[in-house]
Amino acid sequence: MAASGHAPTATEYIVHHLTHGSTGKQTSIIDFSIFNLDTIFFSILVASGVLLVLWLAARKVTSGVPGRFQAAVETLVELVEEQSKSIVHGDRTFIAPLGLTVFLWVVMMNAIDLIPVELLPWLADKVGIHNLRPLPTADLNGTLGMSLSVLLLMIFYGIKIKGAGGWVHELFTAPFGAHPLLWPFNFLFNLVEFISKPLSHSLRLYGNIYAGEIIFLLLGMWAASGLVGTVASGVLNLGWAIFHILIILLQAFIFMVLTVVYLAMAQEHH
Repeated sequence: MAASGHAPTATEYIVHHLTHGSTGKQTSIIDFSIFNLDTIFFSILVASGVLLVLWLAARKVTSGVPGRFQAAVETLVELVEEQSKSIVHGDRTFIAPLGLTVFLWVVMMNAIDLIPVELLPWLADKVGIHNLRPLPTADLNGTLGMSLSVLLLMIFYGIKIKGAGGWVHELFTAPFGAHPLLWPFNFLFNLVEFISKPLSHSLRLYGNIYAGEIIFLLLGMWAASGLVGTVASGVLNLGWAIFHILIILLQAFIFMVLTVVYLAMAQEHH
């Protein structure tokens, strides 16, 4: 990580840890030819782990007194079910399981932030990977990708419930009315809504987790300033990690609730 044989400056340290292991160097703000391989890898890895845990829970479920593992999973299922029941007034057979999966997936991706900032990049460097940013939810590409997936599900559910004609009709007649003079305003309003939902959905999660990542990096720099800095860094990192657990859970819960809300709205008739 040191540049030209000297210890990295604060800027070099942070830039190094915020650099993705990608397929190339991004030359513009929007560049669809570049893939952040670390975001893709850790997203898939965590998703596979979450699905494995849910599969094991479903496989080992019993009708008798549940064990700790089953009780924990049942508590999460009941939490998501109660939330979806209060929000969705139609069919929940897909939305509730999706909400549970999204919640656990985002929690576990966020929790990568609790791993010491030097550990995973150091291990990656040992196998020849010199840039690694393992936190998918601190990458706007990751959170925006999830939000766009929710948007596509909203459109799918809207067409499924209302039919293609009903969905298009609503696009031009809601919320201001069906008069032809109002069609452009209705369409513009709905277009802004379709754009703003994934943006706000993704930016809220990204902003909070990215800020937490930066704080961990700033605290991590102190460890290179001697014994006092190492002790101070350790104490402050522990304190921030304990507080950050709340942010990890809260942001995952908000992302899950918004997913359920958006899909519930897509089913409603206006």
